[in-house]
Amino acid sequence: MGFGEAISSGFSNYVNFSGRAQRSAYWFWALFEFICLIIAKIIDTFVFGPTTPVFYSIVALALFLPSLAVAIRRLHDLDRTGWWFLIALTGIGGIVLLVWYCMKGTTGQNRFGPDPLGG
Repeated sequence: MGFGEAISSGFSNYVNFSGRAQRSAYWFWALFEFICLIIAKIIDTFVFGPTTPVFYSIVALALFLPSLAVAIRRLHDLDRTGWWFLIALTGIGGIVLLVWYCMKGTTGQNRFGPDPLGG
């Protein structure tokens, strides 16, 4: 899955918490979100000054639900339930999620659906 496909998939499945998302879909979406937030921060700095995050807040809110959905679908690809996302609220949980998001998904069908890579 390419960059454009991942962005399209992220927006078209922004409330779809079922199914699976492959590594490239997750990481391209994360890159897109990072770029959008940096651009919003730059615009805020030039328009409102460095202390008023107006555009940044709007972009962050707009991307929150699609980001959550793709993260949960990525966990499904690893054959883990989406509730594992809540470990991010602990101190070490973010590191655990990062490691999981870097891992290869389960091959073939799992309880969350068919393999997004078609294997």
